Amino acid sequence: MNSTTNKIWTKDFILICIANFFTFSAFQMTLPTLPLFIQELGGTDEIIGMIVSIFTVSALLIRPFTGQGLEFIGRRKVYLTGVILFALSLSLLSIVHSILFLFIIRIIQGFGWGMTTTSAGTVATDIIPEHRRGEGMGYYGLSVNIALAFGPSLGLLLVDFISFMELFLITAGLVFTAFIIGLFIQYKPIELTETSVRHFQLDFFEKNALPPASLLFFITVTFGGITSYLPLYTKDLGFASYHIQLYFMIYAIALLVTRLYSGRLYDQYGLKPVFVPGTLLIIIAMLLLAWLPSPIVLYIAAALYGTGFGSVQPALQAWAVNSASKTRKGMANATFFSAFDLGVGIGALSFGFIAHMTGYSTIYIVAALSVLTSLCLYLFVIRTHQSNSVSK
Repeated sequence: MNSTTNKIWTKDFILICIANFFTFSAFQMTLPTLPLFIQELGGTDEIIGMIVSIFTVSALLIRPFTGQGLEFIGRRKVYLTGVILFALSLSLLSIVHSILFLFIIRIIQGFGWGMTTTSAGTVATDIIPEHRRGEGMGYYGLSVNIALAFGPSLGLLLVDFISFMELFLITAGLVFTAFIIGLFIQYKPIELTETSVRHFQLDFFEKNALPPASLLFFITVTFGGITSYLPLYTKDLGFASYHIQLYFMIYAIALLVTRLYSGRLYDQYGLKPVFVPGTLLIIIAMLLLAWLPSPIVLYIAAALYGTGFGSVQPALQAWAVNSASKTRKGMANATFFSAFDLGVGIGALSFGFIAHMTGYSTIYIVAALSVLTSLCLYLFVIRTHQSNSVSK
């Protein structure tokens, strides 16, 4: 593999970034449109929350097995299987005509998504030189950010002109393209040892990755409030559909710009100068969404949220991967993304009931408190250890 060199932009790294771009483009196109599809099927806010949650729960359940499979079966087989499963689930969405069938498809979709994202992240970390991992994961994240720049807006735009069935078939085609690209990647070979076999049989998470994963959990709770309910919230406030499209574009551009420097900042100075300002920006963004008197405030919140999340996520992932041994990188990524899924799932489920009882604006007050919990937890950890070494 190319991880023994100082170069980040190798052929394999470019290919995994492009494949990841197509996968996330499909995913982002369905995020804001699925709640609208559920409403068309007769679903309520609570149903929307449950359908989002069942997706994240199934992704959460498959990630530990994916992490073990990456070390025991190999990167290639696990990644390509996950991509095909995700593509299949998207194509099946095109024939959904009931809430029950949608629940079943979302379980399959969560399995495919959990396998794909865990595997792709591990393949990327295999390729990136260890001493440039923060920077490299920031660049890798650009494939997500570029998808974010047009995915949600394109999805919302398309459903004004085509059916949901056609939209889901388009997204399935994008993921199948990722599968074709994945066939040409040179994957890291399996390195089986007695220790790794024992881990495969006994454990389901990487303990050294738990601190950054725990911090991420409280932050990604906000995703449940944004992806599931912000389109409905802004529609309720009387905002035009292009306002929420611009929100996702501004958010993605802020992520894109931030990732260009946040990874390097982490590599050079550690987590604190990245994490503390980043979480504060996310908190402010959530409070602005709770207030939301005009589209201008919506756009400001998008920029702050993108900058904040673009700072903390790649740094936390680099910390999680760097803390694991050479044969545990896959499990470290699985643990990290499991926390991501759990945060989104709990957020979406709980926010559905909150929206029903108190309205959409309360969602973002609770989300801000969740991010504040992450910040306080981090400050408590570094104060207890009296050293920034905990973040490196």
